[in-house]
Amino acid sequence: MLQPKKTKYRKMQKGHMKGNSQRGSQIAFGSFAIKSLEECWMTARQIEAARIAVTRYMKREGQIWIRVFPDKPVTKKPAEVRMGKGKGAPELWVATVRP
Repeated sequence: MLQPKKTKYRKMQKGHMKGNSQRGSQIAFGSFAIKSLEECWMTARQIEAARIAVTRYMKREGQIWIRVFPDKPVTKKPAEVRMGKGKGAPELWVATVRP
């Protein structure tokens, strides 16, 4: 799975995803691209699943450039835990994707 080797802080605020991306919405490498239609959090597992599906379809010929990296931690509290008592532990890594 993709995740940063080292981060300055363990936890991050959610932020907001309004508007379109300022850069990175044009094809930079190759002839084809997959572009998002709406803003979302793309998890490391989703990126890996897309990479495997495209690689299998292309039968391991050609080259793939993945231009998103999951650098944002998403926290989650364990099941059956009362509210409060601080923020939960980091659960997964996501990349913020905008159209």
